[in-house]
Amino acid sequence: MKRFCFLIVASALVFPFLISAQGQEQPTIQIEDIFRNGLYNSYQPEGLLSTEDGLHYTLQVNSRIEKFSYSSGELVEVLFDGRNHPELGRFSSYSFSKNEDKILLETQKEQIYRHSYRASYYLFDLNSATMVPISDHGKQQLATFSPDGNFVAFVRENNLYIKDLISNAESQITFDGKRNEIINGAPDWVYEEEFAFSKGFRWSPDSKRIAYYRFDERRVKQFSMTLFGNLYPEIVTFKYPKAGEENSVVTIRVFELGSGGTTDMDTGPEKDQYIPRIQWTADPEILSILRLNRLQNRMDILHADAKTGASGLIYSEENLYYISEPSDQTLTYLPDGETAILISEKDGYYHLYQLDCGSGNLTPVTSGPFDVESFLGYDPGDRRLYYTSYEESSVEIQLYSIRLDGSGKKKMSTLPGTNTASFSNSFDYYVLTHSSANTPHHVALHNRKGKLIRVLEDNETLRGTMKDYGFAPVEFLKVTTASGQELNAWMIKPVDFDPGKRYPLFMYVYGGPESQKVVDEWIGSRVPWYQMLVQQGYIVACVDNRGTNGRGELFRKATYMQLGKLETIDQVEAAQWFGGLDYIDEERIGMFGWSYGGFMTSLCMTKGNGTFKMGIAVAPVTSWRYYDTVYTERFMRTPRENPGGYDDNSPINFAHQLRGKFLLIHGMGDDNVHFQNTVDFTEALVQSDTQFEMQFYPNKNHGISGGNTSLHIYQKMTDFIIRNL
Repeated sequence: MKRFCFLIVASALVFPFLISAQGQEQPTIQIEDIFRNGLYNSYQPEGLLSTEDGLHYTLQVNSRIEKFSYSSGELVEVLFDGRNHPELGRFSSYSFSKNEDKILLETQKEQIYRHSYRASYYLFDLNSATMVPISDHGKQQLATFSPDGNFVAFVRENNLYIKDLISNAESQITFDGKRNEIINGAPDWVYEEEFAFSKGFRWSPDSKRIAYYRFDERRVKQFSMTLFGNLYPEIVTFKYPKAGEENSVVTIRVFELGSGGTTDMDTGPEKDQYIPRIQWTADPEILSILRLNRLQNRMDILHADAKTGASGLIYSEENLYYISEPSDQTLTYLPDGETAILISEKDGYYHLYQLDCGSGNLTPVTSGPFDVESFLGYDPGDRRLYYTSYEESSVEIQLYSIRLDGSGKKKMSTLPGTNTASFSNSFDYYVLTHSSANTPHHVALHNRKGKLIRVLEDNETLRGTMKDYGFAPVEFLKVTTASGQELNAWMIKPVDFDPGKRYPLFMYVYGGPESQKVVDEWIGSRVPWYQMLVQQGYIVACVDNRGTNGRGELFRKATYMQLGKLETIDQVEAAQWFGGLDYIDEERIGMFGWSYGGFMTSLCMTKGNGTFKMGIAVAPVTSWRYYDTVYTERFMRTPRENPGGYDDNSPINFAHQLRGKFLLIHGMGDDNVHFQNTVDFTEALVQSDTQFEMQFYPNKNHGISGGNTSLHIYQKMTDFIIRNL
């Protein structure tokens, strides 16, 4: 049994050692070691790619690209060494041409939004060992080899270009691109953020065509932010469609390299809709287009003729609530050209289906009262699919394979926690990544039969550090609320926990639709921060309310049209459940959340009737009227259709009910959840004569990081917790 020694004078001044029952000193967790020194960082291999033959894989090791044998795990050769090319600097990613005689290297990244960035791309020829820039006319976006390796396509200044690697000629194929007006080959802000992709073009399998997005955002309203640092601050404006406002008009076009002609694909007469994905089928003349209506409760799959643009409906699906956000895994075409794998929740859970592209018929591959979490690939050799799912537990993710006809299911992972895999092109080998709430990432290479070949990363140093610093175990439990909800939760108690004492409780919340925070996985830098609080005598807990993932559609979509209502009830009642435990001091319960979690914290502090003594809301949405069309309307419809859903759960409208100590934090350069949310909530608090604290970070975006920022914000929050809880 250990006992804690710490002294508090005005703020947290913590002795750097614990004294064990045997009188031995044990180091305590220091916040600088978390956010400045990286003492608790968990590492995973960078840039893991399978070669075309499926016999080798490559890794980015510092400034080198190294090639390894799958069968032995041994280093075969160094394909590229950046130390021989100082003009490149450190490269951030790489890709190979089809025959793997060329490498495309990305460096000097310049962030635009969350996913998008500009960069300088270089072409390295493995045969001649020479390197040249892809273009000398400014940074590019999204540079991508054609399948035959003879071309590279990229975007610059909202236009699409092609570089001929044989003639070395650079050709511009669109000419109307203009900032805040027309975008070719890349998504606008809301598509990038909410449909989670940044590349808005696709090469055809035969390298003869490029399909690309054209966004006309001229009618989308602009949002402006002030960036500080100069004598006269800079005003930055960009197109941001808020709930109920106009979106970009999206056109899908196909450019033919041989003729130089461009053809519009027929996506139907309705322009107020979404095209969240395009991809080529196995036929290089047939483009697949995924279409959603504005309400996002109907999804259509179209096949378009690349020559004429004529399209036909292959499959359509409607949902009583909404179609969950499409991703790259939603639809996968198989090599036979006649079949695709579709992820659908039409039976109430996410499952894999075989889609007959001719008839439009669906045949289930997986089934049961569990969600498939991810589709990882299809091996045409033995007609097996690889996927992860919540089949064993709603807080665990396990790896499986199954035949295309739904037979022969095999579990491939063996450890509890979260498991995922990356497969060789031949599917003879896979790299399995495992972690749990108490175990950092373990990455290992296996053959098809599951035999271990090589451990790529075991984070043994971190495991030893966790032991040396006395990390307490994360425990999973069920919370039963007064409303009768059984909610998943985790809790961390001090190592020297005494059930006869009463501890303050610090709750972390996110709670947004289709999210999940109560899952048995390693969660990064917040792990040691929570452990630091636990060492100082707090119990830390997290509860997944209604609306979150892992438990099927009815639980996931229970919050439809009323974001914040049921989630707040669940979190308040969960806190009261904890407060009813003998060892929890119900007068000292606090909450912290970021983004949607900031929204939840603000609601719990205002509508929670004093359940929480303290709350920290970081980058909160305070009115869904201020957030974007795609995300907000998916769960709420428009403000005109559902005004009560928007206003009855806006913290701004309940500022006068705030109870307890409250800290409001926001980045002033947040392009996602705008600073406007915090400004208007602040004004409501002021006018209701409610005292609170606030911390703003100039020019920082939604993540509020960079330089000393992470350390500063977590020190601010730590001091606030200790002072008020």
